[in-house]
Amino acid sequence: MKGKIPRNPQLNVFHIPLVNVINMKHELVLLAQKIDWEMVDKEFSVYYPELGRPAVPIRKMVGSMLLKQMYNLGDETFVARWIENPYWQYFCGEVYYQYEVPYDPSDFVHFRKCIGEEGAQKILKLSINLFDSKEVNEKEVLFDTIVQEKNITFPTDSKLHKKIIEGCIKISEKENIKLRQRYTRIVKQLMIDQRFREHPKRQKKANAAARKLKTIAGRLVRDVERKLDDMDRLSYYDEQLWLYLLILGQRRNDSNKIYSFHAPEVKCISKGKEHKKYEFGNKSCFAITKTSGIVVGAMAFEENIYDGHAIEPQLEQVEDLIGRLPETALVDRGCKGPKSILGVNIKIPGSGKGKTAYQKRKERERFRRRASIEPVIGHIKQDHRLLRNYLKGVEGDMINTLMAGAAFNMMKMLRKIRESVICILNEIFEKVFWKYQIQLNYYQI
Repeated sequence: MKGKIPRNPQLNVFHIPLVNVINMKHELVLLAQKIDWEMVDKEFSVYYPELGRPAVPIRKMVGSMLLKQMYNLGDETFVARWIENPYWQYFCGEVYYQYEVPYDPSDFVHFRKCIGEEGAQKILKLSINLFDSKEVNEKEVLFDTIVQEKNITFPTDSKLHKKIIEGCIKISEKENIKLRQRYTRIVKQLMIDQRFREHPKRQKKANAAARKLKTIAGRLVRDVERKLDDMDRLSYYDEQLWLYLLILGQRRNDSNKIYSFHAPEVKCISKGKEHKKYEFGNKSCFAITKTSGIVVGAMAFEENIYDGHAIEPQLEQVEDLIGRLPETALVDRGCKGPKSILGVNIKIPGSGKGKTAYQKRKERERFRRRASIEPVIGHIKQDHRLLRNYLKGVEGDMINTLMAGAAFNMMKMLRKIRESVICILNEIFEKVFWKYQIQLNYYQI
């Protein structure tokens, strides 16, 4: 059931009204006043059933989701910080200063599952609607793809095989199965032996230790399968054992390999970076307006698709979010393909053969501007939780990408409000200063 924030709360002498505590000209207060919260409540109410216990109010959850991503905080960290910050409480719709946590951090998980990718896209659209239509509806849009890394360690076969051994031992302890051998001390020594295999003097011993680890892992999986004779117990561990067998059957040059047990959807992606040859996560794409630098599209892909194939679905999302398609899409040389998609001209940096000096200069200026998407994506990664994705599953990849784009837009609008407030204060100061100066000169005369 949908939760509600009381519009006319009962006066409470033991609580302090937030309007008496905070500065009503603060940028977060002005940003909250720009958002149409009634429309947000109406759009997100479709995700709640009519019966049941009232949930956390929609404004509180949507506001918390935005603030959490804007200030690069985790679920637990944000809830702890929320009590300390009266501006965050006002942004989330509170009337009185709150002294207790507003909800359990796990409510973030439930809310993300409730709204899914569609709801996260609505939040991105909400952030775009804060800007003027002239800033959003530009003729040229910049596109680029990145890798959103998942929260896993750098995978190696030996690590995975060791986890299979530990998993089999846990199953045996839970189901009271007596294994033929647990290999506890042997595995510990083998993990030491398999290190530094690139050193010429250790290579032979390390490779032998890695092979032995794989052999032990397969032996334990088969032993557990044999002794889980009850079909109910075997079906309970069916998915886990199937994942173990898939990893044991992988070869070095296989495609669609599994790199993590808790995130089997992770892909190995190479973007040609000199400092980081491979990244483990998913591919994401961003669309940003050329002049104003507003994120008008953010999309995550389940598969490691070619960069050029990401343009069409990204253009469709841009059309859904802003209601129109741009005239031109500026991309890098990694997106070679058709010159027109959905009626949009696709421009790629070229050699400039057959063009006049004026045309070459204009092309260079255009693609120098296209390169501005790189630092924007760098800020989105570092400041808005895109550097490492902690959300689970493919849907978590998509929600995190969309929320990162929305957070960037919100911070952009926050800076814009702050600059406008500073300009107004400067104008007032100048008027007062000159008025005082004129009066001073009059009295001196």
